[in-house]
Amino acid sequence: MTAGAVLRQALALALGAAVALGLARFSYALLLGPMRADLGWTYFTAGAMNTGNAAGYLLGALLMPRGLARFGPRVCALAGGLATAALLALHGLVTSDAALMALRLGAGAASAATFVAGGLLAARLGSQAVMVQAAAADGRTAPSAGLVLGLYYGGTGLGIVVSAFLVPAFLAGGAAHGWQPAWQALGAVALLMTALMALGTPPDGPAAAAPPQAAVVPWRRLFWALAGYCCFGLGYIGYMTFIVSLLREQRLGEGAITGFYVLLGLGVVASSWLWAGLLQRWRGGQPLALLNGLLAVATVLPVLSRHPLAVYGSGLLFGAVFLSVVASTTALVRHNLPPAAWPRGITGFTIVFAAGQIAGPSLVGLIADGPGGLARGLGLSAVLLALGALLAVG
Repeated sequence: MTAGAVLRQALALALGAAVALGLARFSYALLLGPMRADLGWTYFTAGAMNTGNAAGYLLGALLMPRGLARFGPRVCALAGGLATAALLALHGLVTSDAALMALRLGAGAASAATFVAGGLLAARLGSQAVMVQAAAADGRTAPSAGLVLGLYYGGTGLGIVVSAFLVPAFLAGGAAHGWQPAWQALGAVALLMTALMALGTPPDGPAAAAPPQAAVVPWRRLFWALAGYCCFGLGYIGYMTFIVSLLREQRLGEGAITGFYVLLGLGVVASSWLWAGLLQRWRGGQPLALLNGLLAVATVLPVLSRHPLAVYGSGLLFGAVFLSVVASTTALVRHNLPPAAWPRGITGFTIVFAAGQIAGPSLVGLIADGPGGLARGLGLSAVLLALGALLAVG
């Protein structure tokens, strides 16, 4: 494999992250306001929809070891992308809370298949990049393993940027259920990205779908990293669910909100390069601790101040950090476990992450419905992220 082939495959895999998180999950923040106004939701109900999405993600993550063993990671990633595209489009055809909750649940399960399998493929590609680097005789430099992981997770930023432009363009302002065309457009773009991912990645090798070798994962040794990652899941999802609603409450204009979300997405893309060296050098929980701490600062900034510098600084910092937290756990697994244990290790961290996400949106929404509103809810998110930083140090 050449350095160019490594880069092309990493970029193709990044489209899977764009679908699984950028389109399927984080576009919801832009649609929450119109849907809440049209359907008469409380903040608790609005948060519960993302709790349903996270519950589906947990279900998908729990099923992934069996799916990876039977079908291989590429097949799982592509099947998840196709299912996600279909489910997003179906969001635009229903209006009942029960149907929307079922679709959020299904989209979460499908996106977990794409994200977990894509993370495994990115970890393996990172190892191939190391071998390409070592064997290079022409002076050309292959991407480092840390950069490959960063590019994969940074692909979520592309999905966020696309959502920031796509959702406002397809919102039928003032019309009943005017949010539905935006969901259908998201489904169409998810289908296109999945097709491009299929074209840019090679078929699984003959051993990819074979039952994995028996490998013991030292969960006790990983306990503090897992605890810190659970707090990340609890804390970050509150920000990503409700930050746009908070900015609307603070009377930020729609154009400014689009700019904020684009800036956040560009920060995610830039994170591929910002933190690649950190993920490559450190083998323990130090990156997870540092990144959780930075997220706590980013989350509390718009709570403390409505000044544009605080608001846009929050979006840029949050975007530049939050997906690198996910990448840091994949790097932790790759550094500390044998390749045979990578699927179990990545799935284990994904399950902890998903468990945190299940509680986070509903908890923040419940607090936001009481005194203090969304500002107090996001303040809780900042506290949870700071706690995650402290736990990861252990």
